[in-house]
Amino acid sequence: MSSGSVTYGSFKYEDSTLYIGEWDGRGQKSGLGHLQFANGTSYDGGFQNGLCSGLGIMKFPDGAKYEGEFSQGWFHGHGCFWRADGMRFEGEFRGGRIWGRGLVTFSDGSNGFPRNEGYFQDCRFMKRMNCGDTIQKAQKVAMTARALCDED
Repeated sequence: MSSGSVTYGSFKYEDSTLYIGEWDGRGQKSGLGHLQFANGTSYDGGFQNGLCSGLGIMKFPDGAKYEGEFSQGWFHGHGCFWRADGMRFEGEFRGGRIWGRGLVTFSDGSNGFPRNEGYFQDCRFMKRMNCGDTIQKAQKVAMTARALCDED
């Protein structure tokens, strides 16, 4: 294989993790694919250098889900995260953590009082501020990830 070629196939790892998708000429996951971990977590979306990268959707065995941007295997950029209990965060992520501007919506549809919208650092609410543009971008990125992954 030349370093620029892309092939499609599947591979089951020793720990029962299964990858189905595109591979680059170096034998690394690259392009679009599906990764099913042995613990029940799954990822559909982009890969680069063998890691989740670009747009994708990660679903967890407890019902939690993230739709959005990934970098080097982490939630990173804009996206939406739903906990298993229905609470969600729409906004910015860094290194797999809620970090930046965004909005919390509780399972009953409320945002709290006062509204839990503003700046978050390492999953903690730090400062109240209007984040309308960030929330809209996170929703758009999540919708684009769903379209890329053929999710309803």
